[in-house]
Order: sequence, then C-alpha cells, then structure tokens
Amino acid sequence: MLSHRAIWEALDSLADRHGLSASGLAKLAGLDATAFNPSKRVSKDGRERWPSTESIAKVLEATSENFDSLLSGGLNYSQSTAASRAVPLLGFAQAGSGGYFDAAGFPAGQGWDEVRFPGLGDGTAYALEVTGESMQPLYRDGDYIIVSPTEQLRRGDRVVARTQDGEVMAKILHRRTEKQIELHSINPDHPPRIFKPEEIDWIARILWASQ
Repeated sequence: MLSHRAIWEALDSLADRHGLSASGLAKLAGLDATAFNPSKRVSKDGRERWPSTESIAKVLEATSENFDSLLSGGLNYSQSTAASRAVPLLGFAQAGSGGYFDAAGFPAGQGWDEVRFPGLGDGTAYALEVTGESMQPLYRDGDYIIVSPTEQLRRGDRVVARTQDGEVMAKILHRRTEKQIELHSINPDHPPRIFKPEEIDWIARILWASQ
C-alpha cells in the first residue's frame, strides 16, 4: 500500500527528475516553499504528515506529469505491487443502502462496479465515488476515495463512516472513546458530529483520492 515514506520519496524523486529541490518543487507548484521540507513531514508529537491530494495535483500539473509517473518514478515497489489493479467501486448514495457491505464494512453482495488504481497492496481496499458538493473543497464530485476497512485508525485520520441508519459520510476522526466518536467535517460549513459507538456501523480509513 502507499506508505508515508513511499509517497514522500516519490515526491523527492519527482523533484530530482526536474532538477529541483523539495522547496523548488513546492514553489513551482504555487505552494509555500516549505510545504515539502523534511521538517514538515512529521509533527512535533511524532505524527506522520501526508501531502494533500490538492498539493499532489498542483505538483503534477506544474511538472506535466501524471499519477502513474509519480508512482513509477519514486515508489520502491515490486513491479507486481506497483501495477494497477481493479478495486470494487460504489457510489456514495448506494453505500447508504443495504446489501453492499458485511458487518465489518467489507464489500459484499452484488452491484459493485470496478475502477483501476495503481500502487495499492491492500487487497481489502475499495473505492467510493463522491457525488455532490458536501465534501468540498477536499473532495469534489466525481472523485474516487480509496478506503481500507483494515487500516488502524488514529486521531486526525480522514475516514468514511456509515451509521446504523445508513448515512455515509467522509469526515476527520477527531476523537474516539468507549463512550463517543467525534467526527469533524472536511467542509467548514458543516459542524462536527458526535455519535455513540453503537450508532456507527463501520469506519474505514481513507488511503487516497484520485482527482
């Protein structure tokens, strides 16, 4: 799967191919010059920081490269792992109805489509297609969110959650205790949501989003 170290190495490799430093690559993409500095890749409390999909998109546009070349140029995968593979695909609206997931949040039943995505070694990952504007500015209509029901969840992770009532949402996991689950909105116009653990059907970590 896409690891924190691997994606930063891919960006460093991309910068090298264009004769740039990490700072030079960031400036070329119209980002803050320090956005890709090594000091920004891990927070003071030791939590890994990932480049945003928006930053990646700006870098690829500025360098006239694509996601496949980013992966193939920088990630230390075997050829079989780096090759694209089909993952199950479902729309957000369908995800809210019954019959598409088992009790643990894994794909089940009929009606799933497929989409090819490169560089994923997680055999349980699947894709959800964003519809509407509720997840802007991070995720837009038509984006594919790649999620994993087996990845360990940590505070600050971007996640997809499904309630027992069938509501499906992309949120940020702010806090999770035995008594409540607090999810913060990606869109600042939407307030945080607080649930009891028994109100949540499943939560899956977002690994990546294609734009």
